[in-house]
Amino acid sequence: FGQSSFADEAAPPAKASKKGKKGKEKMMHIETKHGTIEIEFFPKEAPKTVARITELVNKKFYDGLTFHRVVPGFVIQGGDPKGDGTGGSGQKLPAEFSSKEHVEGTVSMARAMDINSADSQFYISLGRHPHLDKQYTVFGTVKKGMDAAKKIQVGDKMVKVYIK
Repeated sequence: FGQSSFADEAAPPAKASKKGKKGKEKMMHIETKHGTIEIEFFPKEAPKTVARITELVNKKFYDGLTFHRVVPGFVIQGGDPKGDGTGGSGQKLPAEFSSKEHVEGTVSMARAMDINSADSQFYISLGRHPHLDKQYTVFGTVKKGMDAAKKIQVGDKMVKVYIK
């Protein structure tokens, strides 16, 4: 989950959640060649992270980025513009640890040793991993498309990422 070379700025405050039609929470959609992964946000548990991820998605930051780390049965990780696990958007986020467990489909922020070093990289858990609980900011869960997530290979692209 390592990252390095980030600015020391904290994310600016922003709205953590926006409702869609009929009061339903908006979701993040990641289009891949294997199908679309739909992620429900946890704005109560990770308001600053959800706000920053939403901001990056709306700026099309993730469009075309790759999944640079794939460990079958463990995680798929992406969100690095360098594509090698060392890059980010340049804005560190404060840790927002919660009681949410790392089960299959959990979406969390990658970080370096510094607990406040998460930036733009995130991972999707491919199973139950209690050793990650309360160590990484959990900001969402896969609601649809876990089958697509499990097919991801190193280098597969996030073709398009959007919120609706």
